[in-house]
Amino acid sequence: MYKAHFGLREVPFSITPDTSFFFTSPHSQEALNTLLVAAKNGEGFIKITGEVGTGKTLLCRKFLATLGPEFVTAYIPNPYLEPRTLMLALADELGLKLEKDVDQHQLLKSITQRLLDLAAGEKRVLLCLDEAQAIPLESLEALRLLTNLETEKRKLLQIVLFGQPELNRHLELDSIRQLAQRITFHYHLGPLSRDDVEYYIAHRLRVAGFSGSRLFSRAAVAKLYSASGGIPRLVNILAHKALMLCYGEGRQQVGRGHVRAAAKDTVSSKRPRWPWLAGAGAGLLIAACGLTWTLSK
Repeated sequence: MYKAHFGLREVPFSITPDTSFFFTSPHSQEALNTLLVAAKNGEGFIKITGEVGTGKTLLCRKFLATLGPEFVTAYIPNPYLEPRTLMLALADELGLKLEKDVDQHQLLKSITQRLLDLAAGEKRVLLCLDEAQAIPLESLEALRLLTNLETEKRKLLQIVLFGQPELNRHLELDSIRQLAQRITFHYHLGPLSRDDVEYYIAHRLRVAGFSGSRLFSRAAVAKLYSASGGIPRLVNILAHKALMLCYGEGRQQVGRGHVRAAAKDTVSSKRPRWPWLAGAGAGLLIAACGLTWTLSK
């Protein structure tokens, strides 16, 4: 819609976790370094937590893309699965072809043999579980038992849990204390700082092809930070809507007023207003942009 108007190759503030837009803020870089060090050390369990929208999925994808060829990776985006189904999902990620009615014993035996074969080929197997706060407790226990598999030198399977803070509360339960004790590396992703938001916006615009001096005014950036609380997903949503409004007015720079209007249209912004507009908000904004653009011609 507005790419040509602002000289962009692609939309800069999509909420799709595209690794080409990965921003190395102090938080995200520390988290990535933690993951890489833990993976190379061969630890059994690694945990990354963060509030909704802080970039856990993007971090996970960047981490997987950064690992060397010595790693065989498996990724399960929705682990709200009972133990057997979770094991079947892991088997599928490892490339195992199993009978539909395979029993539990044969399933575990096949996974174990596959892990042993990969270890014999000097491969490390790493499983990443997104939205880990949704994993049932009995499935978490099944994962712990899998990490008991090891050679004389290292674990056959490493597991990285990416989840919201609720995951920490689950791990405090006495019934899975053995798993909690095995988490030797962990990191909590926090929101972006005011300065980080400035650099974050400039970074995403640059990746998207913007070559001008300043597309978002300083006042607009300040409003973006206050309205989003530094949560990257909210920054993206608000910045995208502000660009739509700016384009609708035929202007070349996003101002504070554009961000303020975008925040009013966004139920999940830091100061939510009129929750009953959740379903209609985006449509109203698009309609307003179109009307403004027509009147400005």
